[in-house]
Order: sequence, then structure tokens, then C-alpha cells
Amino acid sequence: MKNKKPSQTQANQPSSQTVSPSFSLPSHYRWHGWIVFLIGVMCYANTLNHNFAQDDAIVITDNMYTTKGLAGLGGIFSKDTFFGFFKTEGKANLVKGGRYRPLTPAMFALEYELVGKKPWLGHLMNILLYGLLCWFIHSFLKLLICKDKDDESSLLLVLAASVIYAVHPIHTEAVANIKGRDEIMAMMGSVGTAWFTLKYIDAKNIRNLIWASLCMFLGLLSKENTITFFAVIPLALYFFRKMSFISAVGNSLYLLAPIALFFIIRVLVLGFDFGDSPKELMNNPYLKLVNGQYVDFTFGEKLATIMYTLGCYIKLMLWPHPLTNDYYPRHVDIMKWTDPATLLSLFTYIGLAALVFWGWAKRHILAFGAAYYIVTLSIVSNIVFPIGTNMSERFMFMPSLGIFLMVAWVLTKFVYAPMGKTALIGTLAIIALPAIGKTISRNMVWVDDFTLFQTDVKVSNRSAKALNAAGGSLLTAAEKETDPAKKKTMYTESLGHLQKAIEVHPTYKNAYLIKGNAHYYLQEYEKAIKEYEIALQLDTEFADAQRNLAVSLTEAAKIAGEKENDLPKAFKYLNRSLELMPNNTATLRLLGVANGVSKNHQEAVKFFEKVVALEPTALGYMDLSNAYNQAGAIDKANEAVQKAVQLDPNILQKK
Repeated sequence: MKNKKPSQTQANQPSSQTVSPSFSLPSHYRWHGWIVFLIGVMCYANTLNHNFAQDDAIVITDNMYTTKGLAGLGGIFSKDTFFGFFKTEGKANLVKGGRYRPLTPAMFALEYELVGKKPWLGHLMNILLYGLLCWFIHSFLKLLICKDKDDESSLLLVLAASVIYAVHPIHTEAVANIKGRDEIMAMMGSVGTAWFTLKYIDAKNIRNLIWASLCMFLGLLSKENTITFFAVIPLALYFFRKMSFISAVGNSLYLLAPIALFFIIRVLVLGFDFGDSPKELMNNPYLKLVNGQYVDFTFGEKLATIMYTLGCYIKLMLWPHPLTNDYYPRHVDIMKWTDPATLLSLFTYIGLAALVFWGWAKRHILAFGAAYYIVTLSIVSNIVFPIGTNMSERFMFMPSLGIFLMVAWVLTKFVYAPMGKTALIGTLAIIALPAIGKTISRNMVWVDDFTLFQTDVKVSNRSAKALNAAGGSLLTAAEKETDPAKKKTMYTESLGHLQKAIEVHPTYKNAYLIKGNAHYYLQEYEKAIKEYEIALQLDTEFADAQRNLAVSLTEAAKIAGEKENDLPKAFKYLNRSLELMPNNTATLRLLGVANGVSKNHQEAVKFFEKVVALEPTALGYMDLSNAYNQAGAIDKANEAVQKAVQLDPNILQKK
């Protein structure tokens, strides 16, 4: 077969040739799919030695089911995806409707079974699966577009769209973060469903419908946005298989079976209650603080803010800089319809919708690309379903293909058509090489939590979540620092981030908790107490704040008694600590000491007896012996000494 450039009419309209079940390609085009595979693998090869990061804790390292390996599969498939992390009924449903995505946690459990808490296998799987997905996307587009039009222009269009998808930096969150595999598998399942459907339509082999149904079901088990392909597939059949739209829909109805099966299982696991939108800013970005209380955005504010974020997606696909893992409030602020960026986004989407209407009857590839983008975007847009955050780069993992398909058409129309193949390949290289560089460099930010949070807080410097994460990661890193001066600097820097987080989100209990921790490490115990008290005012059942407050009260009491010589203050703190942690031996011991100093020897004995009952140590018995002596119980004092010597024969020399 000889290749020739098609005319504009040939490129834009469906062929009138009879559709055959297969077509042949020039040999040098048959390697395009594997080239795309290698490009995808190459872009993420530098993540192989990375650690766990961000939400990996939720689905892998701190998930009680995943860390059981294969033994945890029952829990993974029978509970909300978040349950294994929170381990408490009710807390899993933090986002409206809950989440049932067991497939990738099951994969993580298998990997944990094989290598334990080692991230290299998870990263390797993401790299290979992404490469395979890129190959699959190329195969799908080739079958979709080149079925009855296997000319060079169409083949190069498919190559360009696939390469741009493979190298684009907006996909780094989904691939460089192990948890992002749900995006990869959902896209794999979606593209597989469409590919097998096309093969059925072209060859009428019923096995293809079975494979397509399986792909849809597995995609839904990975992430719910797979369901948007129930609309994409009829669009594909209408635009590229010359069916009426009614017929295209009819040929897609078989997908109702795997969709129904998924939702039956989901309801059995999660129930029918889809819940109300949470009143916590970190799970519902469309809240604002009014007179000290969070209330919903007005309808206009919410739509304007959503429209602004939809425009940000377009911008990031055309110019992917700067990138960040965090778009939580108020990285994206409360927007109004008078904001120029909001209006620009509105006109852009009106333009995309107009493009669909313009190209519908012509079955134009630009109209399909725009329609694909709008349909797959809908479920993560916050218009159809609340997603718990303003936006996220991983949400473009599926919709971006529509935009890249449109870009590829522009390249073939305005570069290939007038200047030829060499010009197109050169232009594609000019686009791809900087994108590869950006992807590889962005991957390095995902190496671990500390690097990710410290880097991205510079971009998301108005996000309460990013500021909180940056503060927390500094505290964690400071624990390993041996230089006292550097350690103190890290604690102080952490306090700065956490204070900003609280300014953005004044009822952010976790920020108060971590801020209290920073003060504790700086030995500023009374400041720590204040922060923990605020956290408990916000959530009276906040177990971490209760425990940390108790410890801080004990340390503050020690300072009050030993350095300030203020026993009433010490008793106040110790009694409050004991209320929070009745079996804290450090607190009980200090209460024994304080009562001994105050000549309340019988009370001192009671506290030291509790200490040795909880922790029978040699030092504990020596303290008890001293208390007995002061109380005049000499025989009991001697018995306590004997028990101390039994536990540690050298205790008398140490004392």
C-alpha cells in the first residue's frame, strides 16, 4: 500500500469505503505502539527508588488490611476503601458517598505479601502499567481513527496524541505516587472497554463483548469515573463507525450489566446512604467562615469557583507549570463571576461546547475530542458529584486524552498537511522533549513526603492542608537531626507553616495538634498545652490531642515543681493530666513525689503503689520504699527494697 497525504476533506469526514474487520499497516508504523510504551516507561523510570508518599499511607503502609497481605483481601473487598486506614466505623465516609475502590488495594496487598513494606515493587508496577496503558491508548486510537482510513495523516495523528499523553507532566501525580494506580487501572479498564467494543462492532465476535464487560467491571472496581465511558463509547461509535447516535447507544447497552453488578456490590458494602456534604473545610472546599462558623458558598460563588478550576485544568494541560499535589482551600480562593480568569474559563468551555455542536453532524474529530473531554471531566468537576477538594492534577488523567487528541489534529492539519512528516515529527519533538524533562524533574519531588511537602508548599502557600503537611513533615525530619541548632530551626519553621494553616482554616484541629507538638519539642510546654486545649475544644473525642495534652501537662508540672518551686501549679497540671491518662506512670510518680514533698506521705504511698502495680521496676520499688519510710511503715519499706533488689541486684549501688 502506498501512503499519500489526504486532502482536508478526506481527513475530516468518514470514509465511504466499506468497513472491513481488519486493515494492514505499513511495517514501519507497527512499532509506534511500542515506541509509546517505551516513552511512557522512560518518563517514570526515575521513580523506581522512591519511597512511599502522600496518600500511600491510607491504602498501603497504614492500612490494616493491605499490611496483612493476602489475608487482608476479605476486608479490602468488604469495607469502604478508607476503613482500613481509619479502623473505625463512620470515619471512612469522610467524603460524600464513601469510596469503594478495592482493586488497587488488593494489588497492593499482594505486593505487600511478596516484599513487605518496600516501595520499589509498587513503583515498578506503576511504571510498567503506565507504559502498557500508553500502548493501549495508541492501539485504541489506531483502531478508532484508522479503521477505514489508514493513511499517513491519521496514523501520525494517533502517534502524536499518544506521545503527548505519555510525556505530559500533569500525569506525574497518578504515576509517581503508588496510590495513583487507581487512576491507571481505571483508565486501563475504560480504554479496554472501548477497544473491545470496537473490535466487536468490527468483527461481531461475542467474546469481545465479554472482555469489554470485564474491563468495565474492573475499571469500576478501580475508580468510579470509569462509568463515564458508558457515554464515551456511543460517541466513539457515532463519530467513527458511521452509526446513528441512537444505534450507537443501543450497541452500548450491554455495559449496563457490569455497571449494575458493580453498583449492587457497592450498595451491599456501603449502603444506600450517600450522605450530606461534610461541614469540614478539608473535605468540602465550598465552605466559608462567617461570624466564626462555616457556611456554604452561595450558589453563584460555588459555580464561579468551579468554573475557575475548570479553566485551571485547561491551562495546566497547555502549560503544565507550576504543578503541586495540593489544591485545597485556599490555594483556590472564593471566586466571583467578575474575575477575569473565571470569565475566560467560561468562554473557553462555551467554545468547547460550540465545537461539539459544530462538528456533530460532520463527525469531526475535534468535536469528538471536545465531547470526550467534557464527558470524562464531568464526574470530577464538582458539578455532578462533590469530590472533596477543589481540583487535583490526577483528575485529568482520563479527560486529558480528549485535549491531546485535539492538539494532535491541529498538528496534522497545520504542520503535517503543508510541510510533511518530517516537520510534524520535529514539532512533536519540540513539544515532547521539554515535557519529558518536566516530567522527570517533577518525579523527583515525589521521592518522599518531606521533599513533596516542602517543595509544594511554596506553590500552594495558601492551602491549609499543604501548610499543615509542610509543618508536620518538618517535625518528623527534625527527629532525625543531630545538630541541636538545626533541630530548633526546623521546629521554628514548622510553627510558621502551622500558624499560616490556622489563619487560613481557624478550626483546623490537626494544625493545632501539630503546632502543639512543635511547642512540646521546643520544651515550651505551656504553649503546647494551649494548642492541645484548642484542638480538644474543636473535637472533644480527639484522642491524639488528649494523649499529647496529658504528656505536656506532666512535663509542665515537672518544670513548675523543680524549677519554679510552685507546687500548687504542679498539682493542678498533674491532676488534669491524670484525668486524661489515669494510668500514666510518669504522672503518678510525680504526684507521689509532690505529695512526699508536701508531707502528704500516705497519699505519696498510694501513688507509688499504683506505679509499681502498672510497671514493677526496681526504681519504682525504691521510690515506694522511701515513701513507706516517710510514712513510718518500716517493714513495708524493707519489703519494697527486697523486691527492688530481686529485679536489679545493683540497685542499692545505683541509688
